[in-house]
Amino acid sequence: MTDMKPLLIELGTEELPVKALPGLAQAFFDGVIAALDRRGVAVMSEGAKPLYTPRRMAVLLPGVASEQPEQRSEVLGPYLNIALDADGNPTRALQGFAAKAGIDWTALEKTTDAKGERFVHRAVTPGAATATLLPDVLREAIAAMPIPKPMRWGAHSYAFARPVHWLVMLHGHAIVEAELFGVRSGRTSRGHRFMHNTAVEIAAPGDYVDAMRSAKVLVDADMRRAGIVREVEGVARALGGDARIEPDNLEQVNCLVEWPSAVACTFEHEFLAVPQEALIATMEANQKFFPVLQDGRLTEHFIGIANIESKDPIEVAKGYERVIRPRFADAKFFFDEDLKQGLSAMNEGLKTVTYQARLGSVADKTARVAALAEVIAPQVGVDAALAKRAALLSKADLQSRMVNEFPELQGIAGRYYALQDPALADLPDTDRAALANALDEAWQPRFAGDDIALSPLGKVLAIAERLDTLAGGFAAGLKPTGNKDAFALRRNALGLARTLIESGFDLDLHTLIRASVEGVGALPAGKDGVTAFADAGELYDFILDRLKGYYADKGVTVQQFNAVAAMRPGSLYDLDRRLDAIGTFAALPEAEALAAADKRIRNILRKADIDVPRTVAPALLREPAESALAEAIEAVHAETAHALAQGDYVTVLTHLARLRPQVDAFFDGVMVNADDAALRGNRLALLTQLSARLGSVAAIEHLSS
Repeated sequence: MTDMKPLLIELGTEELPVKALPGLAQAFFDGVIAALDRRGVAVMSEGAKPLYTPRRMAVLLPGVASEQPEQRSEVLGPYLNIALDADGNPTRALQGFAAKAGIDWTALEKTTDAKGERFVHRAVTPGAATATLLPDVLREAIAAMPIPKPMRWGAHSYAFARPVHWLVMLHGHAIVEAELFGVRSGRTSRGHRFMHNTAVEIAAPGDYVDAMRSAKVLVDADMRRAGIVREVEGVARALGGDARIEPDNLEQVNCLVEWPSAVACTFEHEFLAVPQEALIATMEANQKFFPVLQDGRLTEHFIGIANIESKDPIEVAKGYERVIRPRFADAKFFFDEDLKQGLSAMNEGLKTVTYQARLGSVADKTARVAALAEVIAPQVGVDAALAKRAALLSKADLQSRMVNEFPELQGIAGRYYALQDPALADLPDTDRAALANALDEAWQPRFAGDDIALSPLGKVLAIAERLDTLAGGFAAGLKPTGNKDAFALRRNALGLARTLIESGFDLDLHTLIRASVEGVGALPAGKDGVTAFADAGELYDFILDRLKGYYADKGVTVQQFNAVAAMRPGSLYDLDRRLDAIGTFAALPEAEALAAADKRIRNILRKADIDVPRTVAPALLREPAESALAEAIEAVHAETAHALAQGDYVTVLTHLARLRPQVDAFFDGVMVNADDAALRGNRLALLTQLSARLGSVAAIEHLSS
């Protein structure tokens, strides 16, 4: 086996784009390994991973072969009847082939395939030294990187994510000679920009991580991330609270620093009167700070991550506090001004805000949502008048200064304003609190993996809001195509379905869709001159289609989902229960045979050329097997009637599984399409009864392979 040596490639740059950095580093790492693999160079990559900081990306592999294996080639030439003339002399075709191979034609070998014997040139050449291949490996890896906006610098024609300043390439202890972006390779890296702004000589790849740590650079992103969490949590404990560490914020901070150091900071207590979500959004999104909470409530403390070990951290803290204070002051001003206006007053302004050109104003949409909420509420034990009132206020905070500055606070701001709106003083405290919470919860789930609304009133608003959005979107011709989904209809459909299912609301989706379609009504003619309506059936199918992925994540197979979806159940909560039952049934040993039998039965009934009687005539049951099946079907009808009415689908399918012996015996011993028309009709009637019961929970023929 060829000699294996560690490989280090470090690309030093100016500060790389924060959000793109992890992906770029992974692509660089993968690209180097893929390019080596294409050349047949053996690589030991166990435990290896991308290394990166804001100013560098590195590939450190524990072992890379010193050279390629022998390169064997085989090039097929002309067949003998073309290569040689009648006297056995080479033709021009053979001479040209030999010349191209660089040898005399007599040195060529022969091989045989299906068409006959032909000449072939086989060659074995020594593998190239890896060091000679690495420059091209590097260039290929760079070329394959998904750089969103390549940058040019100087008077050069080349471009990269950021200007490149140094390149380290070591295979073992030796420097690999290469040039990239006008920079020659070597063994010299650079330390921390402020704490160790000098050259760092890397003797060998294995020294890289420790050498950079000595230069105040943590090149291992996992180590750096863990250090940030450890420091932030330690400072938060010292402040008497718990740090809020959101994954996205943590990742961005990790891509901003090479040597993280946590700094405790404080802001004025008076700012806590502002909705904490606004303050947290400012700290995380704008400044990449970590808020400190106590029992879930924001305190006046936060933690910044410096990219330096300061001799005077108090001064660093003052800088962070100075940066955040103006934004907090703005938020407080917006909040105070909004309170003076009041939520109900904000609502009036929605009449002049266009929701969508063909769907009218935001006020029009709110009225439609309120009408739907009023219909849905009593079906789930919620006061209809309260639901309507909440729905009418559900978009009022769009007119607030706070939401204009912090769009992500829509609904959240409404909750705060509703609790202090004098126009809602007539409501009992419990109703007012429920209404306020519902204004926030109506937007849940806000993103993939988010919880649905918690309160019954919040769920009603969430359902009504999404129903109207879907019906309006379909009527206005805004159905998603490919990656385009301007009104987020896919997300709304899944949010609607999840709310219905996870709430346990046994509501008829067909009825709800019709109500929402009627609420939208006929839209004015568009550019095509055609008046538009939403198609209720199409909308139902669209919602159902969103659930395929949802249930796939829960382990439901496509066959199981299709078996239940074929029933087009009105209640998605009922669909969920049927899927649970079909999953249990599919695991039974009888399931496959019964599914195949049901498929066979449906094919037989589909091809029937007579009117099938509605009932089975006992006098026409001639064969023992058909009599036994008729008795079994009658028994299972009696045994499952109550369970089916109660939605106890597991019990229904468990009883149906017991029919397998009688079904097998029937198909083994009974001729369905008998010559006697009366017998044939009776047997088809028997199969119709069987199929109806087999398909009472799901179209189980979909389970048959």
